[in-house]
Amino acid sequence: MKRLLPSPVLSAALFLLWLLLNQSASPGTLLLGAILAVVIPSLTASLRPTPVRIRRPAVVLRLVATVAADVLRAGLSTGWALLTRRARSLPSAFVRVPLELSDPNGLAVLAVITCLTSGTAWAELSLDRKVLLLHVLQVDDEAALITEFKQRYERPLMEIFE
Repeated sequence: MKRLLPSPVLSAALFLLWLLLNQSASPGTLLLGAILAVVIPSLTASLRPTPVRIRRPAVVLRLVATVAADVLRAGLSTGWALLTRRARSLPSAFVRVPLELSDPNGLAVLAVITCLTSGTAWAELSLDRKVLLLHVLQVDDEAALITEFKQRYERPLMEIFE
């Protein structure tokens, strides 16, 4: 069974997404959705670095709430800054964040969180995966930004994945 469905959750999500995109439950749509749900995870299995093991599900919920609040806050803050200030007056900078997180899945989630949050962009991860280069639109205190980033995102991800 594991060979047929290497990632059952991904297969189920693909199948449901296929049905939603097609807005149909006809036999042909169901059959093609089932085929895609089996074939795509099998073909992409080598792209997934390691099996995901979530160690603390309660921390996942707390992190989701934190990220949702931060995405909203950052979106409003970035929008306001762009509407009310000149681009040259924004204190943007590249910030090097030392990382303790080493799990590939955790790093992938950290990349998604970073890119979802307005005003930040994942610029580069060092080859040894120990330093993350972020571009941040508004940097007033670099040390405080690094501390907050590690506390709000890296620590919970380490609890979840490591």
